[in-house]
Amino acid sequence: MADIPSGLLEACVVVGAASDKLRELYQSQLQGRAKETSLLEAEVLQVHAPPFVTKESESEARGQGPAFSRVPRRRSFIKKKRERPGAANGEATKGVNGGVGATTEDISVPKDLDLIALPQLCFPGGLHIASEQREDSYHYLVFTDVFGNRTHAAVVQYYRPIQDGVQQNGLRSSSKSFRLYTPYGICVISKYPYYNALRDCLSCLLTQLKSCRMGDFEERVKEFSAKLALVPIPPPGQVHVVFSLRPLQIGLPPREGKDRPAVDLDLHLPFLCFKPRQLLQIVTSLLTEQRVVLFSCDWARLTLLAECLMLFIHPLLWQHPYVPVLSRQMLDFLMAPTAYLMGCHLNNYEEVAAETDDLILVNIDDGTVLSSRSDKVDLPDVPLAAKKCFITRVEGLQMHYDLELCHLGAGTDVNNLRAQRRQWQRELNTHIQNITMELIVNIFREVHDHLNYEHRVFNSEEFFRSRELVDQPFYKKVLDTHIFHSFLRDRLNRKMDAFTRMELSTRTEAHRLRSMTESPRRPTMLEMARKHTTPESRLSKRLGASLPNLGEEVVSLVGPVRHTSFKMQMETGLRSPQKPFRSFKLPEFPPPLAYHYVQNYYQEMITLLGKAISVAAPDDSSLLARYHYLRGFVNTVAGKRLDALEDFQNLYKTDTDIFPGELVNALVDSLPEGERAQADRRPEIKRLISRVKRDHERERACGDDDGAVKRFQLPKKHMHLDEFVRHVQESGIVKDLGTIHRLFEALTVECGKGGLVWQGGDSAVKASSQSVFYLDSNQEGQQKQVDPEIFRVFYTFWKETEAEAQEVALPTSALEHLEANECVFKLSSAVKTNHGVGKIAMTQKRLFLLTEGRPGYVEVTKFRDIEDVKISSTPFLLLRIPSLKIKTTLRKEMFEVNLKSEVDLWHLMIKEMWAGRKMADDHKDPQYMQQALTNALLMDAVVGCLQSQKAIYAATKLAHFDRMKFEVPMMVPKTTSETLKHKINPSSDRTSPQAVEVLLYTPGQLDASSDSGGDGNPKLWCALSDGKVVVFDAASWSIQQNQIQLGASRVNCMLGVDRQQVWIGSQDSIIYIISARSMSCNQQLTEHRSEVTGMALGERYDKYGPRLAYSCSAEGTVISWDVSTLRLRKSFRLSCDHLQSVKLCSGSLWCCARDCIMEVSKNGTVNRKISLPEPLRGSSPTTFSSILLYQEREQLWTAFIDSGELCVWHLGDPNKPFQIIHLPDCAGVTCLIKVKNQVWVGGFGRSLAKTRGKIYVLNTQLLAIEKELVAHTDRVQALCSAEDRYVLSGAARDDGKIAIWKVE
Repeated sequence: MADIPSGLLEACVVVGAASDKLRELYQSQLQGRAKETSLLEAEVLQVHAPPFVTKESESEARGQGPAFSRVPRRRSFIKKKRERPGAANGEATKGVNGGVGATTEDISVPKDLDLIALPQLCFPGGLHIASEQREDSYHYLVFTDVFGNRTHAAVVQYYRPIQDGVQQNGLRSSSKSFRLYTPYGICVISKYPYYNALRDCLSCLLTQLKSCRMGDFEERVKEFSAKLALVPIPPPGQVHVVFSLRPLQIGLPPREGKDRPAVDLDLHLPFLCFKPRQLLQIVTSLLTEQRVVLFSCDWARLTLLAECLMLFIHPLLWQHPYVPVLSRQMLDFLMAPTAYLMGCHLNNYEEVAAETDDLILVNIDDGTVLSSRSDKVDLPDVPLAAKKCFITRVEGLQMHYDLELCHLGAGTDVNNLRAQRRQWQRELNTHIQNITMELIVNIFREVHDHLNYEHRVFNSEEFFRSRELVDQPFYKKVLDTHIFHSFLRDRLNRKMDAFTRMELSTRTEAHRLRSMTESPRRPTMLEMARKHTTPESRLSKRLGASLPNLGEEVVSLVGPVRHTSFKMQMETGLRSPQKPFRSFKLPEFPPPLAYHYVQNYYQEMITLLGKAISVAAPDDSSLLARYHYLRGFVNTVAGKRLDALEDFQNLYKTDTDIFPGELVNALVDSLPEGERAQADRRPEIKRLISRVKRDHERERACGDDDGAVKRFQLPKKHMHLDEFVRHVQESGIVKDLGTIHRLFEALTVECGKGGLVWQGGDSAVKASSQSVFYLDSNQEGQQKQVDPEIFRVFYTFWKETEAEAQEVALPTSALEHLEANECVFKLSSAVKTNHGVGKIAMTQKRLFLLTEGRPGYVEVTKFRDIEDVKISSTPFLLLRIPSLKIKTTLRKEMFEVNLKSEVDLWHLMIKEMWAGRKMADDHKDPQYMQQALTNALLMDAVVGCLQSQKAIYAATKLAHFDRMKFEVPMMVPKTTSETLKHKINPSSDRTSPQAVEVLLYTPGQLDASSDSGGDGNPKLWCALSDGKVVVFDAASWSIQQNQIQLGASRVNCMLGVDRQQVWIGSQDSIIYIISARSMSCNQQLTEHRSEVTGMALGERYDKYGPRLAYSCSAEGTVISWDVSTLRLRKSFRLSCDHLQSVKLCSGSLWCCARDCIMEVSKNGTVNRKISLPEPLRGSSPTTFSSILLYQEREQLWTAFIDSGELCVWHLGDPNKPFQIIHLPDCAGVTCLIKVKNQVWVGGFGRSLAKTRGKIYVLNTQLLAIEKELVAHTDRVQALCSAEDRYVLSGAARDDGKIAIWKVE
């Protein structure tokens, strides 16, 4: 069973010198034998760890559990038993120090706490006896177990005088001629890094210890420890836990997110010690996993600086030895051969530097970073663009609190002064965290471009080659580190952490467009032009909040921008919205060592949290979630398990991000039979238990491994088709399955037995085997295999061609004629043309000639202007040279180029590009052009590696669009072409199309401010298979959020609520609520028992009244919800066959099931029921599929899943006969929407045994068809309207695209 988490305190340990040693030293001083202060060995004197109280009787033990009980985890720490008369059976033996050094044989401590090294760490410089009182000294520790879990501690050393003689009955005798002072170390250990809070707690404790008698010392420490054990840890979010420990009020700040640690230290300390360049060197040494040693004469600085560095490299996690404080006796740890981060006293600097090689020596006091081998640090520089951005940001930091106090008077309330300082520090910490996160994002921003999520492969060579030359030494060291490997694993798991959120929020529009394509990487004209421009001219502007003018040509989605300007839109990423912080003040501590007082304290805390919940705004779900979490936690430790489960159940409606799965699972396991029976009688708790157990079993089945990260490697064996697909996808060349299948056919064209020569770049390989490898020539259906050598040469040729394109130098005259996003993908050798000698260049849009001699630019043609391409020959002396003739619509004469041996390849490539351009224009789908470009480049690579007579024939296998452009199904009717404006592909990053299940358009917010966290643009929400939702920016139709994962089941419906939320109904019976601002799902409605099939939003009749939403599920349940509080208002069940949707009209609910349509009042009464029309019953097993309520004309439109008819009923008079509209070539209707005065109908037809998506536009007045549109190769499954200007349609899996239609 998982451990129930502790409060603030894990343990409190008192360390000091043994009493007998102090007595000996004291006597020596009296006798004059010891004249100098002595160094003694420190020992553990006291250990205080929860639980501090237990129940008084066995009968009470059945009801509740002890506070923060971790009894199963406890073990004993056996101290050395000292030979002293009178001390027996574990009795405390009092010594010269008044009993602080009492010798106890058995001290019970938490099992994870190692007390052996603790005395040395509490006194890292040794335990020195002083002849005069010294100031209190604080420092901090970090302990790491074998699993990498860290525990944190604050230590105070304070001095007390050594007393003469043995105390008896509170009386003592001492000599006043001189005094000796011995230090005591009090170490407060916590699982949470609350360094400032723990220091403040110890400060409060010292005020009591300095005034108390030595006989009360242990009791005061124990009482102090018991109080800290009562302090709950705040959940991630905006609620601080505040408690009073006289004379101070102490606050525990929450974590900013579940993936980030709590920050309770001053993050600007490293910037006070180091210049930005030195700080970047230290960060580099951590990212490259060096052996780093911190030095300072102040022990406290070591841990504080080390912890700041750990936060600076977040979300990368240091996975090597981490010991910020090493005592003198522990210096041999520095001989470890692995990477580490350790800290030593500055006095050991010379010794460490002389005896150990290859260390990075960081002197905190002097602000220097040196190497133990030489004065020069052999570390690569952080990537240049990220470095400049970081230094600029740091220069703008305001890190001096005194400047904030200039206009303020002298404060008289110490707690108010401390609160002001904490607020300033919190804001500064947030700014610093944003700056350091931006640094990490800038360094690793493009990692995701080289990941293959399906096969969990990172193409490290490809990523490395794409880096700037000056940055490559840095990446060469980083890419092979453990810390980077862990980072890759999180990226492949699509972890939505702070890195991902900032990376998404700071993406440029060009980068978003690039993410929608799969085109090969080439430098664009914009990047070439950047070489001659200033950084300021590289900034891009966001498109406006209105919908784009789709009448203009949409910016081509081909030709990605390679390198991102790091100043682009970074301000938006750094201006993360600050939520107002709330404080929850704990009650005054009770006597902490009495059980009934502790239970009363918990009850008082539960009451206060209940009041906080009742006064919180109902729509402030984030704040309510934190209060429910805290109350659930307190109920847990108070033994009120069912109440705790009820609080945690409320997190589904308020914020699932902070749901403590392990804690709830442990709580469920601890339920006794009686409470388990009570839980089964409470439906919500029973549902929670079932879900938690199901999730826990799923996690156990998946195991602890989140999946390995593989590096791309060339194959070493012959590959069947499946293996070939995997290797090509892992290589990053292409993802699309259809294209890879055609490439497989091209590389397995049967060749002659004489062997082949494959050539890639400067290398040529004599093939000893054919490109086709047959398993058994006598069997039918011979299985083809690709030779690994062919694959190697093909891959090499592809990469060399890509590298050559990076080096293409275009004259300024060419750059002026080309568009910013164009890339040169193919360049011929020098050839003769009828416009001079030069090289033919191909971009994704055109062909042009780069003339030689005096560099110049001659436009050949754009692909859309080509009329004909044919191979000819040109006489030259007695020979005829093969040439290519290109006829265009813009030039009377044909362009002729003598391509010689390249003519066949160029002929194939140009025809494929021409066909792709034509299909892209006809279908308004730029992806066709991108696919044609990929096909053309694959042809080039195939011909380059297969140097044989059949190389061109093999390349024809890839001429996909050239073959299909004349097929009848691909011809676009005129009406469709005129109405269709554009197509987008929500499955662009996947290996095969995914079905578009549901579409939802949400309007933009033109007045949205930058502080709101959203961009204010309209959005298109697209639900794909398996619970995935893709979000498009509807101002540019670029992908804004690539994937929001909502369970693993199909999405059935979506509903926009008040422009702030999107409700999504799933087949798994859950309604997921997504914040339109953060694009994350942290709320759920779980009351439905079967798949949620429909939702509707009610009108707000009263400005201050609640707004209701309605949802239905397949078994017939209809639920009304209060939108602001998410509370269930009413629920009823209808008798029908698979309830499919619910609509709201004139105060009534209209529910569509398979067998009937019902008008239902809001209290569940069925007012009218419409069954299947008689004329349709006998023809086929027809069922209703969807309905449309046209209130202005009092019409009810009904459609059928397997019939091409629509029925129009009269809403007001059910006795009036319905009208039937026959849809030509329609086999079934899936969806209906009203747009202006039209009804758009989505369905499907069948032609030549293939399903085709059909859309019918009907005139509602004449009930006649105005348009019949055909643009999808599979059934239309979803329709939605974009402000009545456009209609968007989504198709099933075989098509998987979204079409955008103009509304007239």
